[in-house]
Amino acid sequence: MQAIQRSYRGLSLLMDLNWDRALYVSTIVLALAAGAYVGSL
Repeated sequence: MQAIQRSYRGLSLLMDLNWDRALYVSTIVLALAAGAYVGSL
């Protein structure tokens, strides 16, 4: 149980540190998908 709690805390810390990068990558992926959709029309 302690290992699960420790890994959850580590994952939470990782998400806190890299939240802006995840948002940045998600925005780029969404923009590329939207561009591909518009280009296929």
